[in-house]
Amino acid sequence: MFVYADNAATTCVSRAALDAMLPYLLEDYGNPSSLYAFGQKAQEGLQKARETVARCLNAEPREIYFTSGGSEADNQAIVSAARVGARHGKKHLISTKFEHHAVLHTLDKLRKEGFEVTLLDVHEDGVVRLEDVEAALREDTCLVTVMFANNEIGTVQPIAEIGALCRERGVPFHTDAVQAAGHMPIDVKAMNIDMLSLSGHKFHAPKGVGVLYAKRSLPLFPLIEGGAQERGKRAGTENVAGIVALAAALEESCAHMEENTAKIIPMRDRLFAELSKIPHSKINGSLEHHVPGTVNMCFEGIEGESLLLLLDREGICASSGSACTSGSLDPSHVLLSIGLPHEVAHGSLRLSIGEYNSMDQIEHILEVVPRVVAYLREISPVWDALEKGEQPHLI
Repeated sequence: MFVYADNAATTCVSRAALDAMLPYLLEDYGNPSSLYAFGQKAQEGLQKARETVARCLNAEPREIYFTSGGSEADNQAIVSAARVGARHGKKHLISTKFEHHAVLHTLDKLRKEGFEVTLLDVHEDGVVRLEDVEAALREDTCLVTVMFANNEIGTVQPIAEIGALCRERGVPFHTDAVQAAGHMPIDVKAMNIDMLSLSGHKFHAPKGVGVLYAKRSLPLFPLIEGGAQERGKRAGTENVAGIVALAAALEESCAHMEENTAKIIPMRDRLFAELSKIPHSKINGSLEHHVPGTVNMCFEGIEGESLLLLLDREGICASSGSACTSGSLDPSHVLLSIGLPHEVAHGSLRLSIGEYNSMDQIEHILEVVPRVVAYLREISPVWDALEKGEQPHLI
């Protein structure tokens, strides 16, 4: 049985998204910046997509900017806020220790340019505390950026509360909502969100297209110089087919969010309940504040990379907290940020399921994972030392 359980990494393109984009690849393929009628057909599709995305977020169409994905949107939001802040003598930014690297690396770049960055703890449950944000705010703070839902452990942050605090203090608030959009309700007005990033391929749109929402009162600075597309804020001919597909996928995901969630949560909870029965295992992150489909666990005495390879042989696509794809053996910065020791963080497994998964597939995972974990422990000198008492168990 084949089981795709890595939906937090990417999703398949939905039929609704594919049907929406095909006309803009085969028929109405004109350049939306062209003045003739054929190009204006593409422009109409672009505008309808902008209106659809705005409606899903409770924003205004002119506050929606299309990008190549979440990483670009994160970069533009943070850099823009920093440049505006610097003009007013404000060069302090606040974020968290377990943000996506699109945020962390942008903050590192700004730090080298003379900005000061405060990274907040997210505690053992993977949730930032509102009082920590409040304590970190300063007169020279130009931005608070806190992700909506963590991409590895699935914990959801108190976005509305942080947004209200920032609004009260007059500090712009950005959230990376890549893992939340299409899966959790988002209302930028009710949640006091000034800027928000999302990426289409996380909710059944194609890869390579995303959105930056920016409240109309906030100035944006382009990362890419060139033409006047996206009202002068993002040069380059728009990916009309991808943008239209993103809007269709987001609209469909929002329309079916309640029923999808009702299907996904029982599968997620069964995974948590059964996999936690494996001796010396640990669930990572709060289950109270959690996205519907993400399961992240650690199994002591094994390596995550080996676990993934053996699961792949059994037809299961999953991911690990270890940065194996980069050739690094360093454990996940997310797992370290919630206090896990390196030895435990190395043995992590992330399963992220969606509405296209079935309970039969969950049962296949539950049959395979305990068997593979047991096998890896049998051949592990680390596990042998733990069982003999030569090293203490950490879980």
